[in-house]
Amino acid sequence: MGGHVALVLHAHLPFVRHPEHEQFLEESWLFEAMAECYLPLLTLIEAWGRDRLNVRLALTLSPTLCSMLLDPLLQARFESRLEALIDLAERECFRTHFEAGCRPLAEANLERFRSLREAWHRCGRDLVGGFRRLQEAGRIEIITCAATHALLPLLAESPLALRGQVFTACDHYRSCFGRDPVGIWLPECGYVPAIEPVLREANLRWFIVDTDGLLRGSPRPRYGTLAPVFTPEGLAVFGRDRDSARQVWSRGEGYPGDPRYRDFYRDIGFDLDYEYVRPYLPSPNHRGFTGVKYHAITGGSGEKRLYDPAAARRAAEEHAAHFCAARAAQLEAAAAVMDRPPLMVAPYDAELFGHWWHEGLWFLDAVVRQATAAPPAFGFLTPTDYLRGQSTLQVVRPCPSSWGEGGYFQVWVNEKNAWIQPHLRVAEGRLAELVEQCGGAGEIEERALRQAARELMLAQASDWPFILTTGTNPEYAGQRVTEHLARFQRLCDGLTTGELGAAWLAEIEALDGVFPAVDPRRWRPVGGWTPI
Repeated sequence: MGGHVALVLHAHLPFVRHPEHEQFLEESWLFEAMAECYLPLLTLIEAWGRDRLNVRLALTLSPTLCSMLLDPLLQARFESRLEALIDLAERECFRTHFEAGCRPLAEANLERFRSLREAWHRCGRDLVGGFRRLQEAGRIEIITCAATHALLPLLAESPLALRGQVFTACDHYRSCFGRDPVGIWLPECGYVPAIEPVLREANLRWFIVDTDGLLRGSPRPRYGTLAPVFTPEGLAVFGRDRDSARQVWSRGEGYPGDPRYRDFYRDIGFDLDYEYVRPYLPSPNHRGFTGVKYHAITGGSGEKRLYDPAAARRAAEEHAAHFCAARAAQLEAAAAVMDRPPLMVAPYDAELFGHWWHEGLWFLDAVVRQATAAPPAFGFLTPTDYLRGQSTLQVVRPCPSSWGEGGYFQVWVNEKNAWIQPHLRVAEGRLAELVEQCGGAGEIEERALRQAARELMLAQASDWPFILTTGTNPEYAGQRVTEHLARFQRLCDGLTTGELGAAWLAEIEALDGVFPAVDPRRWRPVGGWTPI
């Protein structure tokens, strides 16, 4: 065996919760990811354990995602969504009874949705608890992220705001998983050296940068991305492997584009009679995705073929074999010239597997089973596992970078979204001042200060400028930023003048109640580093 692969899955969604509406379109982002990725992933890793497969992977569960997964309102709405999917699948079995091509697909959908309901009940309607049990059993390592997925390099000029994001995330991690995090997923893999003092203070030990962030470091890393390095401040840095990223992510070369796979965008929510699908749409006034799909990608601009699950599974097996062979060859060649086992770090957005790429979990399962078959092609471990086996690492200063288009930060700061940043800088400075001024305040002032911290962090999320850049839902993204900043401003004014409305405060606490135990003192500088 020539080396190891570190699979790192980054599970994150922005905090979207709208109790003021009976049904809200953007909440479907969470429900789709739960049904198509998170629940099946939990089930898959449990199956690896039952089959005694020697595999460990790292998983980010971002603080905002955990907050939503633990929320009773969203749990109840997801359960209603599952029941609606089962009802729709039953109706589809009846509608397609005489359609030889679609009827087996409809029956398979019904079986899948019922299995999801069983998995949901089996984990006690608690996905966070399910993944926590996997970590306690040694199957996975859960790492943290910035509290609301803020792009940390943009906070480098506001070190107390940076500290608030990182320390709130670590506090929330402890409340969810009963231990301290060791690694952190830098949102968007965004790195500049100025963020490191806060990571050290939070006692975090490692993070991942994009390929060029490590390869363009100073001095150039001796082993490229096949071994971690230490920064001059003592944090371990892992670089993303370019080849494994390209084979899975690339639009032109990536596996998910194979014409045998299921088409994500072709959904009966757009194809069938509106009144028929209306009760099952994420928003009853707009066509959208139901999750029931019958067509393959097919390729080109012609008519889509009906989906063939057997052909898609064969494709997943073939792509897994190609992936394993390529990794094994890379690791074997590297092992021949390295003085330590090579490590290939393969980080991906978790939602790719099962949601965006329907067969992605089949692929992942096949990769693990093929790689661990006797004799094993390579081993699976986490970055923390690898660090425990190494006594020395090269010291390298990584290059400022992200995994966004262009390798820097223009996705999050450009002509479509740059208006956000000046407002955030002013708000970050004002919150730091208020934390100092309002120490020892009364109960309502303390509540207002906590809520101001929540509103600022929610406005800092990298999701909103990303959506403004891509144009997928710019009205909602812009509205979220402006609403959070407006609430923040009103809270600050009330704290300054002493005129806080208790009823209004309770209302926005109910709307934006992420991180119930948020501690405003995290916006003050204190020490906290301990050695590895």
